[in-house]
Amino acid sequence: MHIQATHHRNFRLYPPNSLPDHQATWERLAVSTSQADPFCCTPTWQMAFHDAFGPMRPLMLAARSNSLVAFAEYMSLQGDIYLTPIEPHWFFGCPLLGKDAVEMLDAMMGDIEKLYAPAFPRIIISGIRPGGVLSRRLIRTFADRFALYLHSSGVQCAASLDRGVDGYLSRRSGNHRKKLRKQRRLASAQGVCFERVTPASFEEAEKTYARMIAVELSSWKGIGKCGMAETPAREFYDSMIKRLASAQAGRVIFARQGDRDIGFIFGGKAGRTYRGQQFSYDEEWKHYSIGNLMQMEQIRWLCEEGARRYDMGPLTGPRMGYKSHWTEKRIKHQTWLLVRQ
Repeated sequence: MHIQATHHRNFRLYPPNSLPDHQATWERLAVSTSQADPFCCTPTWQMAFHDAFGPMRPLMLAARSNSLVAFAEYMSLQGDIYLTPIEPHWFFGCPLLGKDAVEMLDAMMGDIEKLYAPAFPRIIISGIRPGGVLSRRLIRTFADRFALYLHSSGVQCAASLDRGVDGYLSRRSGNHRKKLRKQRRLASAQGVCFERVTPASFEEAEKTYARMIAVELSSWKGIGKCGMAETPAREFYDSMIKRLASAQAGRVIFARQGDRDIGFIFGGKAGRTYRGQQFSYDEEWKHYSIGNLMQMEQIRWLCEEGARRYDMGPLTGPRMGYKSHWTEKRIKHQTWLLVRQ
């Protein structure tokens, strides 16, 4: 289905390859509305995914000063039409931001019905905190007209940066702190140091990303062709670091030995929350705990800047167990499917 740019009474439908309005409002609401994953609610995450994975999907947005609704159209192989979060793969963000977002979605229903008649799209909403305000509003507003199904659920992990580095370390186990000190001594003896980079332009983002990819190709992920050097992950993080550069919100640390990059850690800030994205290190250095040391260096940097929260994404999944040592908060979130009855 190809839809030209259209203005409806309650939303605007953006055609493929167009740039949505309201990005400043979108960013502000993502960080001020108690989201499970604030960074992934921002246009930086959502539109980077759109750029890399689904640039031909029309976008449906509605905005007020205090609320925003952001969906993308998807058609299944069976011909069923869905309205989904713009990032519908991991379902980390939420398409309904602000206190009036559910009311705005309800007001959109008449226009949606006319646009897609005679069918009515199924609607997927992610980032719902179980038992939270959003879940209660959705049930109150739509339960009489829609069947509400649990699509999927997950757990995000995060750490408080309250009281800086000392406060953060006080919430880690004694064994974890001891290992970090030993790992730092061993790496330092090998001449390992760390460089902080905050890209502030398109060109700086490109140069930084090229360094990251070079490290990635020397890591186990690069060697196995299963990491961010592969399409479409390569394009996704390329778009993300460039979008972050416009607000100088990207945070990259390189581990170096001599004049050589041997590791990197990359993430972005949304307000006072940092969200980790990727880290890699040269396979030749796997016995020196470069990943742990870069995590600690990133936390040190963020504490100096006054960040309050360190998000590490999902706890479950392959190779994710290490996150339990770095975080103490567990944030449950759900994705619901709304089907009109």
